[in-house]
Amino acid sequence: MDPTVPPAPFDRRAHRIHRARAARALPAHDFLFDEIGEQLLDRLSDFRRDFSAVLNLSCRGGRLASALAASGALVVQADLAPEMAAAARHANDLPTVAADEEWLPFKEAAFDLVVSNLGLHWVNDLPGALVQIRRVLKPDGLFLGAMFGSGTLDTLRETLMAAEIEVEGGASPRISPFAEVRDGGDLLARAGFALPVADQDSLRVSFTDALALMRDLGAMGESTCAHARRKSFSRRATLAAAAARYPQTPNGRIEAEFGIIMLTAWAPGPNQQKPLRPGSAASRLADHLGAPEQSAGDTAPGPKKS
Repeated sequence: MDPTVPPAPFDRRAHRIHRARAARALPAHDFLFDEIGEQLLDRLSDFRRDFSAVLNLSCRGGRLASALAASGALVVQADLAPEMAAAARHANDLPTVAADEEWLPFKEAAFDLVVSNLGLHWVNDLPGALVQIRRVLKPDGLFLGAMFGSGTLDTLRETLMAAEIEVEGGASPRISPFAEVRDGGDLLARAGFALPVADQDSLRVSFTDALALMRDLGAMGESTCAHARRKSFSRRATLAAAAARYPQTPNGRIEAEFGIIMLTAWAPGPNQQKPLRPGSAASRLADHLGAPEQSAGDTAPGPKKS
């Protein structure tokens, strides 16, 4: 290993194992993926065009792919874990492959739409994965994605850290780091996309207690796979202390927060809208506002001193 190259943040093998285990009982724990999948479909309906060839990354149980195929499009679904891909294929009989987002096994310009539902936050080389997605899109093809962002599971992170320090005298990474929304647009632009847009919303989900939240994260295949994570089982006393520390709502339950970054961008195409050149506007903003025009750097007159 080259000591000058920083280690990858995530253990992709561990993540694949987590997804394989989750495939067994995912329908009982996929509420979050279904909710965000509905939001992706809602955003897709804003685009008045037909997509004939679609790639669904992180397909999980296949529900989103089934909805995408309802329009008559040819939908190919892909998942990192072969077991998850097999579950999706069993559910909808659509073409399915086990594939890594960092190395997509598709020819260039194969799809006019790529949809990724809550999978890219586990990718080590996110800029490279976005380049891969752009490569498999046709010119003027659309990428629509959702990934966990900053703010996700902050309360769980804090309570686990405090509990581990209290019980074990030290803390280890238990919740993986998440991207900031401002990084999303920058990464899309770096990957060569046109018209990149990134925005973030928050979602709060209620659970009976913190232990139920942690069990659900495992059942969803969302347990941490950070290389720096603790490799041994957590002590029961640590988990109990974290559950006791987690703040409750007035009805005795707890809430977990999820920051959802939505990504929208287009593969470059010859007929796309282009940003106007600076100074090419046909009218002045000041004329519409009824205000005097000032040059950049000028300071507006302030109130007079008495």
